[in-house]
Amino acid sequence: MNITVRYFANMRDRMGRAEDSVAVDGETITVEELWGRVSPQQTLPANVLIAVNMEYTDASRALKNGDEVAFFPPVTGG
Repeated sequence: MNITVRYFANMRDRMGRAEDSVAVDGETITVEELWGRVSPQQTLPANVLIAVNMEYTDASRALKNGDEVAFFPPVTGG
């Protein structure tokens, strides 16, 4: 299974890259477990926004082959 991971705004700065491609061998994996693979030294920030295939979700979402996962910093505005 292949998953594309994208990082936006200061998440990109924090990761030092804009994108990852992750291969998962025949397992199911959640967004939270995926984060552990792409950033093993950092816990998933509590206030991060997560989208799978352009739909907001939470870290417990199970992923499937071809999914695109995006991590965004919290959005503020006025």
